[in-house]
Amino acid sequence: MDEQNNGAPIQNEAPQPQVTNNNSDVDSGKVCAILSYLFIGIVWFFIDENMKKNAFAKFHVKQSLVLLVVSLILQIVGTILPIIGWFLILPLSGLFSLIWMLLGILNAFNGESKELPIIGKYSSKFNF
Repeated sequence: MDEQNNGAPIQNEAPQPQVTNNNSDVDSGKVCAILSYLFIGIVWFFIDENMKKNAFAKFHVKQSLVLLVVSLILQIVGTILPIIGWFLILPLSGLFSLIWMLLGILNAFNGESKELPIIGKYSSKFNF
């Protein structure tokens, strides 16, 4: 074990927050979780009472709602600001939104509850 001054261990990476789910939640909520990043699963989640009780689906719906809000804000800002917004913010926001969406789908497909980079920590603000 590497030790630094005062005997404290060196930390190379911050631990990735992850929610633990039981296998039945993952199995029953996987399709809704994947579709939430395509925004169809968000509607499904709020209509189906069984999905509201599923911790795995709820986690990914919250992540996708944060992604939706951030994407909309970036699109609005990029549209309002001439030149910089049109040629920098809009293309980058589209690229980042696509990357976050694909990461979320991949995590849901693999049965993992990993937060999306940068924006995922804000999903805990949603209470439902």
